Amino acid sequence: MNNLLQAEQFFAALGFSPQAGSSAEYRLLQTPDGEELHLTQAVSGWVEAGRNPFGLYFRRPDVDSLARLFAGQVLEKEGPSIKPWGMYEFAVNGPDCVLVRIGWPARTV
Repeated sequence: MNNLLQAEQFFAALGFSPQAGSSAEYRLLQTPDGEELHLTQAVSGWVEAGRNPFGLYFRRPDVDSLARLFAGQVLEKEGPSIKPWGMYEFAVNGPDCVLVRIGWPARTV
């Protein structure tokens, strides 16, 4: 990530909070149920917004409530939908334009 504080704030919306072991160049984030996300400070010029090849997928049962939380940022005009691969999901641009998809298997929606 180019801006760890900004990334930390973005992922806080998904329930992640900083844990012991975090530093100025490394963030260990965790949800209350133990999911972890590790972020590092990118070397200058390595991650370019608009050309970011990275993506994240979060399997979360609360797809609709998270889509409301990210209202105005959801990339699909129709909002969450069932995809051909069987997931009920939506996507947003995360920090540094990393593609963040949030979904859950459609059969359990």
